[in-house]
Amino acid sequence: MAEAMQNESSGVVATLTRKHGDLSITFDAELPGRGVTALFGPSGAGKTSCLRMIAGLDRAAKGRLSFGGEIWQDSRTRRFIPPHRRRVGYVAQAAALFDHVDVAGNLDFGWRRAGRPARPDRDDLIDQFGLRPLLARRVGALSGGERQRVAIVRALLSDPALLLLDEPLSALDAAAREDLLGRLEKLHASLAVPMIYVSHAIDEVARLADHIVLLDAGRVVGHGPLNATFTGLDLPRALIEAAGAVIEGSVTAYDPVDHLIELTFEGGALLLPRRRADIGERLRCRIAARDVVITLERQSGSSALNQLACRVIAVGDADHPSQCLVQLDAGGTVLLARITRRSSRVLELRPGQTVWAQVKATALGG
Repeated sequence: MAEAMQNESSGVVATLTRKHGDLSITFDAELPGRGVTALFGPSGAGKTSCLRMIAGLDRAAKGRLSFGGEIWQDSRTRRFIPPHRRRVGYVAQAAALFDHVDVAGNLDFGWRRAGRPARPDRDDLIDQFGLRPLLARRVGALSGGERQRVAIVRALLSDPALLLLDEPLSALDAAAREDLLGRLEKLHASLAVPMIYVSHAIDEVARLADHIVLLDAGRVVGHGPLNATFTGLDLPRALIEAAGAVIEGSVTAYDPVDHLIELTFEGGALLLPRRRADIGERLRCRIAARDVVITLERQSGSSALNQLACRVIAVGDADHPSQCLVQLDAGGTVLLARITRRSSRVLELRPGQTVWAQVKATALGG
């Protein structure tokens, strides 16, 4: 009983069901009370529906939901806390801003309703998201990326206990998307409230999330810490294309000639395309399973700039009979390789074997 109470007080604990057209949605999960949790899955998996149920925007949902030990919804006792009393900051795909006031007016709305709290720091957030030059501008004159930045800061200034983001980058062009993703990365390092982030883009999840909930066809099919989940051999077949490792390390060098940065982590060092980062800054990169080549010896004369010494942990099935997944240990960090069964047989891969993992720098994002 004590363990159950401890789990309930840690974050979102939900057992909710909802019939949405032909899709029956069942959200049964316990989410951490800190960091960023991603709801990840293909389009139509029910991610937004689950987020709306957490926010209290779907009265038709049945079941039980608590956050931080407080029961927000319980169908059995007919308890239902409305959205405005849940202290939730909600950012939708299309920013719902007030057109009749300027950016400053939009930001001040939530801040005033929260009683002008000293935390989060209003001026710091405005500068962090590059909004100071926009404060006097009308909403209609903003680009899509600017609108989303305003929406996120407005949600943060409302002093939420829980921040919910529903695919905030999906409608942005590549430049605006990369800009906002970088700002969210920096926010993640200082964020004091838990965030639930909905996305079907694996690169967003890899750079932002600490915990992952996998959704498919309206139900939870997996959940856990980010890297452990995506490097597991039991990943659902519908999501196996997203299989791969998420590496976190420190930027230790920058090559201004070839525009590369060096990311050092427990298993070695990786070269990847330059990002907006300073020496010493913590960064993440994703190594997709399909981008890993396994060799028995270190290679010379290869265009692949990254080679990591690894130990084979296990070999498992992929989603096609011609392929398999190979779990690798790179100095305590788990990697995953997706190769053909023929390659596995020719290399005679077996647990405990020492191999080398090759990864092209161009496969590690820009």
